[in-house]
Amino acid sequence: MSASLLFSFVIGYFVLLLVVAWVTSRNSNNDSFFIGNRNSNWMLVAFGMVGTSLSGVTFVSVPGTVGDFAGSVHKGFAYFQVVIGYFFGYLVVAFVLLPLYYRLNLTSIYNYLQKRFGTIAYKTGALFFIISRTVGATARLYLVIFVLQEFILKNFGVPFIVTALIILLMILLYTFEGGVKTIVYTDTLQTTLMLAGLVVAIVYILGSLNLSVGEAMTTLTSKGYTNIFNTDPYSSGFFLKQIIGGAFITISMFGLDQEMMQKNISVKTLKDSQKNMITFNLVSAGVNFLFLLLGGLLYLYALNHGAEYAQVTNANGGTQWQLLADNKNIMGDALFPTMALQLMPQAISIIFIIALISALFPSADGALTALTSSFCIDMLGLKRRADLTEKQQKKIRLTVHLSFTVIFLICIMIFYGIGDRSIIDKILTLAGYTYGPLLGLFAFGILSKRTLPQTSLITIICLVAPVICYFLSQNSAKWFNGYQIGIELLIINGLLTYLGLLGISKKPAVAQESL
Repeated sequence: MSASLLFSFVIGYFVLLLVVAWVTSRNSNNDSFFIGNRNSNWMLVAFGMVGTSLSGVTFVSVPGTVGDFAGSVHKGFAYFQVVIGYFFGYLVVAFVLLPLYYRLNLTSIYNYLQKRFGTIAYKTGALFFIISRTVGATARLYLVIFVLQEFILKNFGVPFIVTALIILLMILLYTFEGGVKTIVYTDTLQTTLMLAGLVVAIVYILGSLNLSVGEAMTTLTSKGYTNIFNTDPYSSGFFLKQIIGGAFITISMFGLDQEMMQKNISVKTLKDSQKNMITFNLVSAGVNFLFLLLGGLLYLYALNHGAEYAQVTNANGGTQWQLLADNKNIMGDALFPTMALQLMPQAISIIFIIALISALFPSADGALTALTSSFCIDMLGLKRRADLTEKQQKKIRLTVHLSFTVIFLICIMIFYGIGDRSIIDKILTLAGYTYGPLLGLFAFGILSKRTLPQTSLITIICLVAPVICYFLSQNSAKWFNGYQIGIELLIINGLLTYLGLLGISKKPAVAQESL
C-alpha cells in the first residue's frame, strides 16, 4: 500500500475538517467556545460523543485484546464486562449528575465544588481533571500517532516528534476559534466515518472467510474468543469487579469530566440532554460489541493468512504467547493496523486510515478544548473577570489553548519514550489513580451534608489517596492471599478520599439546601 496515497487521504480529510470548522465557527465568541452558546442539538451531541468516548484506543486496542491471553486462555470478549458496567454508570450520570449541573446552570462542572465547599475544593477538583484528561488524552493520541508514523510517515523519513507536532497543529487549527460549537459538528462527521470503517472491515472479513455472522460466532466460540465472564474472584478481571468498576469509571471519566459534560450541558434543556445520554448509552454498548466481534474476526483472518501462535521467552526468563506473522508479533495493538495496511486490499487500507484518524480527532479535540475551558474558567476565573473585555478574554483563551498543545506534545513524547503500545489497560489503570479524588470529592458533596474547612488539607488528602492506592495495588497479592486489585482501584481511591474528607469535615452550622 503506497504511503504517499495514504498520506494524501490524510491531508484531504484534514482539509474537510477545516472547511467544517470555518463554517461552524463564524460569529463565534467565548460562550461558543466553552458551551456552544448552550444551543447544541442533542442528537448531534449523542452521536458525536460515541466517537469521543471510543477514541483511537478503542479502534485499535479493543479488537487486539480478543486473542490476547489471560493466563492460558484467551481474554475473548472479557472487555464487555466493563461495557456492562458503563451502561449502569451512564444512567447515574443522566439522572443524578445532569440534573445537578443544569439546576446550578454550570459552565464548568467544578463550580459545583465551589458552591458546595469553597475555593480550595473547587481548585483541587479542577486540578485533578486537568491532570486526568491530559494523561488520558495524550495516551490515546500516542497510540494513533504511532500507527500513522509506523505505516505512513516513517516511509518519508519523518521523525516521530514531527508527526506528533503535525497532528497536534491540525487539531489546534480547527478548534482554535469555535471550540465546542465546532466540535459538535466535526465529531458527528468523524464518528460517522469511524463507524463506517468498522462496518466495512467486518463485512470484508466475513466475505473473505465465507462466513455469515452466525457462522463467525460459532467459529470464534470454538476457539475460545467469545468468553465474556471471568468467574475467578481473585483475578483482576473478575466479572463483578469489572462491572462495578466499569460503572464507576463511567461516573468518574464521563460524569465528572469537563470534556464530556461540556458537550452535554451545551444542549438547551435537561430533558434533551438526558435523551442524549440514553441514546448514546445504547449506541455505545452496541458499537463496543462490534469492535470485539471485529477483533475475533481479525484473529481468524490473520490465522487464515499464515500467522500462528508461538510461545517465546520474554526478558524476565518466562514464556508468553505471541501471534507471529513474518516473525513479527502482531498480537494486541499491532493486529488491526497490520492486517488492514499489509494484508487487505488497497480500498480497505484507505478506509482504515480515514476511520483511524476519525477515531483520533474526537478524543483529542474535545480534550484540548475542555482543558482550555477548565483552566480559563476554574484556574484563571476568566468568566468572573469583569475587568476584561471579550477581546482580552479571547486572547487569554487562545494563549492557554496553544499552551496545552505544547503540553500534549511533551506528554506524547514521554509515552513514546516508554514505548508501551498496549494502551487500553494502562488508561483504565491511570484513571483509577487520577479520577479517584474527583469521585471522592463529588461523592462527599452529594451524599453528605457536612462542610469542609478552607484548608490545604483537602488538596493533601486528594494527593495522598492515590499514593496509598499505588502501594495497595503493588502489594495486594502478597498482603491479601493472592488477591489482585484491578479496575476497582478507582473505587478504593474514591473511598479513601471520601474518608479523609469526612475526617476533617464539620457538621453544617445551619441547614442548607442540598447541592
